[in-house]
Amino acid sequence: MFTKTRFDSLDLPEHLMDAITAMGWECLTEVQRDTIPLARSGRDVIGQARTGSGKTAAFGLPILESCEASGTLQSLLLAPTRELAQQVAEEMTQLQGDSGLKIMTVYGGTDLEKQARGLDDGVDIIVGTPGRVMDMSQRGHIDLSMVQMFCLDEADRMLDMGFLPDIIWILERTTSRKQTLLFSATFPQEILDAANEFMNTPEFVMTNQEELDVPPIDLFNISIGRTNKLWALGRLLVRMGDDDQSIVFCNTKRMVDLAVQRLKKHRFDVASLHGDLNQNQRERIIDSFRKGEIKTVIATDVAARGIDIDGITLVVNYDVPSDIDSFIHRIGRTGRIGRHGEAWSLVSKDDAPQMNKIIATYNLHILDSEAPDLPEGVDRDPVKKQDDYGETADVYGFVSIRIHSTREELGSPRTIATWFEQHIRCDSLAIGDVSYDGDSTVVSIHSSKLGLAMKALNVHPMGDAIVQASVL
Repeated sequence: MFTKTRFDSLDLPEHLMDAITAMGWECLTEVQRDTIPLARSGRDVIGQARTGSGKTAAFGLPILESCEASGTLQSLLLAPTRELAQQVAEEMTQLQGDSGLKIMTVYGGTDLEKQARGLDDGVDIIVGTPGRVMDMSQRGHIDLSMVQMFCLDEADRMLDMGFLPDIIWILERTTSRKQTLLFSATFPQEILDAANEFMNTPEFVMTNQEELDVPPIDLFNISIGRTNKLWALGRLLVRMGDDDQSIVFCNTKRMVDLAVQRLKKHRFDVASLHGDLNQNQRERIIDSFRKGEIKTVIATDVAARGIDIDGITLVVNYDVPSDIDSFIHRIGRTGRIGRHGEAWSLVSKDDAPQMNKIIATYNLHILDSEAPDLPEGVDRDPVKKQDDYGETADVYGFVSIRIHSTREELGSPRTIATWFEQHIRCDSLAIGDVSYDGDSTVVSIHSSKLGLAMKALNVHPMGDAIVQASVL
């Protein structure tokens, strides 16, 4: 990801170089190396870049260099979420050094009147979400005709979230726009159509699709039923070191709340992040997470967009995402700026088709794995593993067990079925086919009764002796 090109070779203004040095940056990433010279020359640029590739500096440095601290709007950056807008603004504030530029975030969920007063007092750069920027423009607090540089970040996510009409509305009113920068991990046709309409012969900055979209992290799948996903998650979280942080993805707000409730019961330091939280709650949780005060966040996709925290070393897909692109955005939370990270997916039998589709779409190399061993010094699972036979059941819910005894020892199929009905007190419909296979007997039993059946076989004799049995 990093190149051998150094920032001090760019001949940037002194105040920007001082800020870059203070941040400890020395060499550019690929997208920075390929984008910054083009953007500084005034060209329109389309960059393919995933989260964590250093793209904020790729568009941020040229924008900061072009602006003056005059209190008049010169640049507008749009991001898909409040969290991402905040983080872009924070990084640009660091990068600007002592240039004195007023950089303001404009997004929903906050005091509208306070935001309006800040805009009316004068601003040089706005970083905002499309809906609120559009709203403040209609209220007369943002004059879009003043914008000279326009930047759109994570354009494909904007499209997914239904923001394209708002973006076009905004673009149409930036009548003084001299330069447009667009960044996206993927390029759906709607994005390309908009780029052709609003950009002036843009330069494309693109590298290998697979290398760019998939971060350099270790990917693992655990084939496991939903009943024991929490057990596997507990094993993953208990391996974390003192400086590690993790984010766990669920597909629904309800599942997030359940996972947090159960993990807290087992004394894990976790917090939830989903759309039912108000903005102050969300910002407080993200701020605590960024400071390392919270080790693990359980989140939905929408709530986690824009969370770019370098300390995240572990991502867990508790639920396999229903949207293929979301998988790449999820695992992109770790492996930031070349750091090592791991992403584990807990894949049930029902999840397997979607997981296979994701693997095929991105040509991913994912290692099939068991749940990791407990770390040294931990002798007991934080979450107890439960009996779960649902993953081996057929479409009707039946699981086959092999009894290591012959027909002569056990009797007829009717005799065997009657034995199970009596000892586990079940309906005859819970006992399926009985067949004989050489020196053993195979019996199908409904998964809801399988645990009782295995215990009964260990306690009560069948025929003349206690038999040995195993699940197929």
